[in-house]
Amino acid sequence: MAEVKDYFKAAEEKMEQALLHLDDSLARIRAGKANVRILDGVRLDYYGSIVPLSGVATITTPDARTIAIQPWEKKMISEIEKAIMASEVGITPENNGELIRLCIPPLTEDRRKALVKQTRADGEDAKISIRNARRDAIDGLKKEIKNGLAEDAEKDAEAEVQKIHDKYIKKVDEILAAKEKEVMTV
Repeated sequence: MAEVKDYFKAAEEKMEQALLHLDDSLARIRAGKANVRILDGVRLDYYGSIVPLSGVATITTPDARTIAIQPWEKKMISEIEKAIMASEVGITPENNGELIRLCIPPLTEDRRKALVKQTRADGEDAKISIRNARRDAIDGLKKEIKNGLAEDAEKDAEAEVQKIHDKYIKKVDEILAAKEKEVMTV
């Protein structure tokens, strides 16, 4: 019976990874409010190494529509600006010589709808990963029948894998609903 639990554990780990990936990708979607996580994907050259923006500057949100970037070294300001312009953030940085500001513009209705569509696509990708984890676990359990696992035990284990699957699909739906509400809130 220990091998059956291994399939549960492996499936649950894959499903948890899918949730974490979804959370990470949704954090980068700009919902009209300042969120420092939209800068997570920005990388720049720092003395020959490619490092994340958070590795060379302090990033804060002084108000709901502004992100402030305070470089630890003044000479990094131009490098940070170039990295932000080259990234997919889509916001032009404002530089006052010591601090870089990103003013988050309000979203148009069309842009909100496009972001909801992107959110749903990311959610569907997570659901596909969860379904694949379920399929892998069930395939493994069916192979265990050949190794001496009773068919009744295999059917019970399949039902348990389905319960785990349903739990994670419900979590994805809850995360998507919350993000859609955040994006559509004016």
